[in-house]
Amino acid sequence: MHNLGYTRSSIQRDHILQTPDTFIRTVLPGMKDATAVVHVGPAAGAAFTQYTAELAPGGTLGHTSLQRFLYVTDGVADLSTDTSFKTIPSGGFAYIPAGLTHTLTAQQKTTIAVIEKPYEPLEGAPAPALLIGHEDNATSTALMGDEDLQVRGLLPDHPSFDFAVNTMTYQPGAALAMVEVHVMEHGLLMLEGGGIYRLGDAWYPVTAGDFIWMAPFCPQWFGALGKRPAKYLIYKDWNRHPIA
Repeated sequence: MHNLGYTRSSIQRDHILQTPDTFIRTVLPGMKDATAVVHVGPAAGAAFTQYTAELAPGGTLGHTSLQRFLYVTDGVADLSTDTSFKTIPSGGFAYIPAGLTHTLTAQQKTTIAVIEKPYEPLEGAPAPALLIGHEDNATSTALMGDEDLQVRGLLPDHPSFDFAVNTMTYQPGAALAMVEVHVMEHGLLMLEGGGIYRLGDAWYPVTAGDFIWMAPFCPQWFGALGKRPAKYLIYKDWNRHPIA
């Protein structure tokens, strides 16, 4: 169906809303039986790259020298290194340190959120090691005491890590307690449900499958709407001095 030029997608100086009707798939170097929807990267002004990898059975990602974070949104994949082999199901994740040779192979049709970023060393903090886990095993914490807004941190709050990845789940009607304006940059993938996102001076309806990039100091606020919880995966830079 032709939408005659209409889309919810919006590209602004300090934020991007990218909706599935505008997704273009490409093959990144080294991919086999897989495609990528690149959501944001340095070309758009971001200090990290985030894309959705869609793998056929047996499909693989290409190599990267950067640190890489993987979150399986659907399907099952096997992650192997020289010293380990782990199966990562839906809801599972992995942090792969910069320079670690690894192979990720889909057991079946699998979709993965991928975040890649140059690692920023911190004096006195060792570089992080390979980490594999599952969201269900991460501690859920009420944000600012609001039990209807739960946060799960997928990476340790340790100076070794220069970014954080969380899931945030809102019960219907729950909302952030304030409009946030801060130095951290965000990449956000809507996983379930929907609501209204304020970005800058604009207000956007958002739903599962949408991607949002927020530049540093972009005013931001979210409230969940509908009859089911809203949930998203969110990246932020972390544990480093902003002028480093």
